[in-house]
Formats: sequence, structure tokens, C-alpha cells
Amino acid sequence: MTQTQPVETIPQPRHAPVAVPTAGQPYEYHRRPLVEPDWTRFPGWRHVTRDQWESAQWQRVNCVKNIKQLRAVFGDLIDETFYADLEADQRALATMSMLVPPQMINTMVPFATLTTEALLADPIRRYMIPVASDRRTDWPSHPYASRDSLHEHDMWVAEGLTHRYPTKVLAELLSTCPQYCGHCTRMDLVGNSTPAVDKLKLTLKPVDRYDAHIAYLKAHPGVRDVVVSGGDVANVPWRNLESYLMRLLELETVRDIRLATKALMGLPQHWLQPDIVEGLERVARTAARRGVNLAIHTHVNHAQSLTPLVAKAAQTALDVGVRDVRNQGVLMRGVNATTPELLDLCFALQGEAGILPYYFYMCDMIPNAEHWRVPVWHAQQLQHDIMGYLPGYATPRIVCDVPFVGKRWVHMLTDYDRERGISYWTKNYRTSIESADLEALNKRYAYYDPIDTLPADGQQWWNDHRND
Repeated sequence: MTQTQPVETIPQPRHAPVAVPTAGQPYEYHRRPLVEPDWTRFPGWRHVTRDQWESAQWQRVNCVKNIKQLRAVFGDLIDETFYADLEADQRALATMSMLVPPQMINTMVPFATLTTEALLADPIRRYMIPVASDRRTDWPSHPYASRDSLHEHDMWVAEGLTHRYPTKVLAELLSTCPQYCGHCTRMDLVGNSTPAVDKLKLTLKPVDRYDAHIAYLKAHPGVRDVVVSGGDVANVPWRNLESYLMRLLELETVRDIRLATKALMGLPQHWLQPDIVEGLERVARTAARRGVNLAIHTHVNHAQSLTPLVAKAAQTALDVGVRDVRNQGVLMRGVNATTPELLDLCFALQGEAGILPYYFYMCDMIPNAEHWRVPVWHAQQLQHDIMGYLPGYATPRIVCDVPFVGKRWVHMLTDYDRERGISYWTKNYRTSIESADLEALNKRYAYYDPIDTLPADGQQWWNDHRND
């Protein structure tokens, strides 16, 4: 009988805990509750009361429309060099006239000492009050930039009604906003003319324009989704807007209605007025009864813009029955085109303001916008870098709005010449101007990166072909 040998137990060494260095995460989340900055820090608003500040009428009356009014707000806190820089931009380069509500100015340099240097670096100022020194002097505009870069006007099927996608239309009810953004994609139509841009004009009376929209939708039952925009619907008298929306809701074929308003952020006081809230509730109840999805789409580009008043306006819309409040931001250098800036904004939107991060568009190829635009590869990297931090439903898609194509997720390109900054895209539908083009779905459509972001050989190629 073979005796089994005992199994030797090897004692485990007892090591003292060793501190292992941790690399940390590329982005660290820290909750930041929303705060309404103190507007009395500005000399011009030192005596403004809370009741005045929360009044939509006071906000509209005290919008800053010119350099003189801006001086009155800032007092002697800002050097004359800034105003000279701003005047140079307004005189020769600006595609949008100045119109900034106090609410938006109050989110510039919100919690630090206001100085010229701090104001120049501020992300809200960089796109709401651009100055000449912001813009590029080598390539202020891309050679293929155009006033109506998305060709929305070319696709009008009635005045102000763009039929670009098979099942969706854009209804431009008016050409004004409570605030004018420097990068506005509709800079050929929206706002007052500037020395650089003689704006197009809507010519029909509003009632005739609205009638034409409804008539087209009745005749085209394949359209189920209407984006009601402008301009900004906050500038449409509520009685007129409610009438238009109720007429849309009478059409059995319309199943989605989206109200486009940057004023939810730029002038939240408007959306908190009792008559507006009551009217929105009437529309929301009618939409719910008829099974129509009613949403508000706003436009926030930086976390600084989000304050308790903005959150209150968003929550009020949800409380009265609006299905969703969503954000469509624009990627811009110097504003939000880094991973921390984008994630900070998305967490503030989703977690603090009740607004769903939905899209971030690449800035469109309009004149004098090259200092804002980012290349496609940069947008792709941002999409990669924000994944995994936010809830899936609140992770925004970064999209390129390709001329003659439409919104495309930035990874959907079919070819990309990184050296010359030319990406190529395809599409799966015809716009309203291509109904007879049998080859429309077989074409490749080009989009162009900012030339200053290209490698040296690519920049040289564009210089060599500057006058082609």
C-alpha cells in the first residue's frame, strides 16, 4: 500500500500595503449646481432689482444693441481697446448685428473680476460679441463658404418653408430673434443687415406666409415632422404662434412638432410669463390628445449659460406637457470644442437643467467663421472622447450638416483627404430640388475643413489654388 505524501502548504507572504499610483480618468466629473450670477456687479445694472431682472419686458428693453449701450453696462471696467476692436468688427466683418439680452451678458465672466483680458477670453463673449481680433486674417472665410451654406433658401417650397428631408420641413415664421449669435447659419436672412451682409427679406404678410405653409403640408401628406423656427419663435406674438401650432395639430399627417428657441436660454424670462405658460399648456394638451410629439429645441453652447432661471423655464415647459426639451449646440473653437468643456456642458444640461443633450453641429461654412470652425477629424475625436461618461440617452451625436446632404454623424463620411481637408459624403434621399435627378443618390458631396488646421502641404495647396 502506497502511503500518500502530505501536500506541502506554502505559506503566503504577508506584504504591507503598497500605494499604487493611479492614472485617474481623462475627465473627472464634479457636480456643479447652477447659480444665477450677480448682475449688480456690472456698473450699469447696479440698481436693477430682482423683479426687474426676471421681467421679460425689462430684459427686452435693455438688450444691448450697440457699443454705446455696452459701455453703459460695463462702465470703466473694460479698456477702450476692446471697443475699438469691436467697432472694427461691426464695421467690416460681422455677419450679424449686435443684440444681446442682459441674461446672456450676465453669464460672461460670471464669477471672476471683469477685466478686458477676461472678457476677451470668455466663451460666451467669443460667439455673442465677436471682435475683429478673434477672426483669422489668413483665411477669414473658406473659399467655398457661402451666405446660405446649407441652401435652405434654394429648397423653399413656400416663403420660409424649407423641404430638405423627405418627411420633415423647416418652417421659418419670421426673421428675428431676441438675440443674435455671431455664427448664425441663417445669417443671410436673420437679423438686420450689416456692412458685410445685405440681408434677404421675407416679403409676405405673416398670415399669408402661414397659410402657404399649411396649404403645402395639406398637399404633401408624406411630411410628418415640422420644425417651427425662424429666427426664434419667442419673437412671434403668442396669439399668432398658438394659432399656427393649432393649425398644424389639425393635420392628421403631422406627428412631430419642434419649437426652436434659443430664448429658452438667452431670455428664459419670456418662457416664464404666465400667458406664455398657459398658452403652451393648451398646445401641449392638444398635442398629447392627438398623439403628436411636441418638443422644444434650444441652443446652449457653454455651461456658463445655464442658470436657475434657464432650468426653471425648461422644467416649466415639461410640467405643462411638452414631451422633451432638447439642446442643439454648435461646436466652436474657443467656446466648447474640448472634451472637458463639452462634458461639463452636457452634465449641466442633463443633470441640472433638465435639458437633453441632443446634437452638436459642426459650425457651418458661412463667411468670416473660420476661427470658430473645427475640422472633421477633431469632431470625430470629440465624439470618441465623450462616450461612456453620460447616460446613453443623454450622449449627444456630433453631426456635420453637409451642403445638399443634411445632418450626418461625423463618422459617416465615405472618404477623407486629411491633407487638403476635404471629406466626402453620400446620402439616401433627394431634397425638394432634386426630384428629377436620377444620380443624386450616387454622388459624393464635399465638405471642407478650416484651412489653418491642415498640415503645411495642405495649406500650401490651398494657397496655390486661392484664385482658381
